[in-house]
Amino acid sequence: MSAKARPGRQIRIGKQDIIPLGAPPGGFRDLYHLSLTASWPAFLGCLALAHLSLNTFFALLYLMDENAIANARPGSFADAFFFSVETLATVGYGNMNPQSFYGHVIATIEIFTGMVSIAMTTGLIFGRFARARARILFSRPMTVTEFDGQPTLMFRLANQRHNEILEASVRLRLVRRETSVEGIEMRRIHDLVLLRQQTPVFSLSWTVMHVIGPGSPLFAATAENLREADALFLVTVEGMDITFAQTVHARHSYAADDVKWNQRFVDVLRTDGTGQSYLDYHRFHDLLPGDTPHAAPER
Repeated sequence: MSAKARPGRQIRIGKQDIIPLGAPPGGFRDLYHLSLTASWPAFLGCLALAHLSLNTFFALLYLMDENAIANARPGSFADAFFFSVETLATVGYGNMNPQSFYGHVIATIEIFTGMVSIAMTTGLIFGRFARARARILFSRPMTVTEFDGQPTLMFRLANQRHNEILEASVRLRLVRRETSVEGIEMRRIHDLVLLRQQTPVFSLSWTVMHVIGPGSPLFAATAENLREADALFLVTVEGMDITFAQTVHARHSYAADDVKWNQRFVDVLRTDGTGQSYLDYHRFHDLLPGDTPHAAPER
């Protein structure tokens, strides 16, 4: 495989994995993005590797002059390495110190490098902790059932932190393979109109509904033709998290096989004999036959 056709990072869209080919490498321009999106083990591992590499590099520079470090054993890589560690961290325990002009020059460069690297590491760690993330739980299935006498596509979500997300909005798109008049096959995105797209405060659960009427892209759709069209439902949620005072986002996708027909969700809100209400996550993904009597879901 040529250099121009090297595979990139695997991208998951719904349940399909796509590997981009031939994309130009980002290089150092994407270093900040990679630092924020990498897993914590990978991030800390890279920091440790960079720390060891820098100290090894400066230790080798110190070894080029036997008189660079006072009180160090001649030719000792260990002494040079640990002196570099102390210098890079601007600690300095006092036993070893630069004594030649060459040693002072290398120490000056290393101290500057240490100050910059510490500042950068602090900023990256703060950036990772400071990013607001929503903890939104999406139901595993979607359902199509009768509601108010009309076939309705439903799914539900819940705010697992149970804090307040203000002016939360949800958008639902249908992506499916279609053929144009000219016979060109392509994937098209259709916006699905929701009964309620926005809620002033999102702190518990929310049942999202799309009425499958004559104007709906899902009108006359069946499980079979959705599967044949490789249909995918994309959900995006955003709102203002008052804890962080930042906009938080969440996304989810449903494949055609995730849509359950003529079934409805089990009610997750219940009240005991004392009047205490509960949100039961154990039943969050559970379904019942669509004709089972039930109270109207939250609108």
